[in-house]
Amino acid sequence: MTYIGQYDSPLGKITLACDGQNLTGLWFDGQKYFGSTITPPVIYADAPPLDAAAQWLDEYFSGRIPSCAPPLKLAGTPFMLKVWEFLRTVPYGKTVTYKEIAEAVGSAPRAVGGAVARNPVSLIVPCHRAVGADGSLTGYAGGLSRKEFLLTLEKNAAKKIILPFRRIGRRKDSRKLSAAHRAALFFVNRQKSVDKIFICEYNAL
Repeated sequence: MTYIGQYDSPLGKITLACDGQNLTGLWFDGQKYFGSTITPPVIYADAPPLDAAAQWLDEYFSGRIPSCAPPLKLAGTPFMLKVWEFLRTVPYGKTVTYKEIAEAVGSAPRAVGGAVARNPVSLIVPCHRAVGADGSLTGYAGGLSRKEFLLTLEKNAAKKIILPFRRIGRRKDSRKLSAAHRAALFFVNRQKSVDKIFICEYNAL
């Protein structure tokens, strides 16, 4: 059974699908490969994964990094799953080229492009962060205008993110810090001076 819900986004309606426990689909209405993982019987009803996905989308479109993604169940070939898992490692506000993905998964850029296009859970599996070798916005199942909007949203939001932190050392001293500290966020001064890159850690709230 597939539970279906809809979400009104700034880029048009989004259809959500889940199996009752995991999110299985997230598509912009009308996009390529829309509804590829929807299996009958279908019921239009609330379900926890749909509610969690809607909350994630609320946070995302408000220009914040979503706090927690709903559990996913991705349906695809082993190769597709490998590509989609790699996409989930691409940080918010960053991009990766199809060539870089291909090198990471041991395949060709064209094959990677096909797998990226068939991603059944848009946004949460951020296929919009895949770009051409020269940084061009090539290919997106939801349309290039949406892809440009999403990347611009993330880029602008990343510049405004202010998190509670305390300075604990300069980068050159990072070897003296704990593993947790070294894994913490890097706060980059707008002057982009290496000397002003500090390792930061969250304060308890």
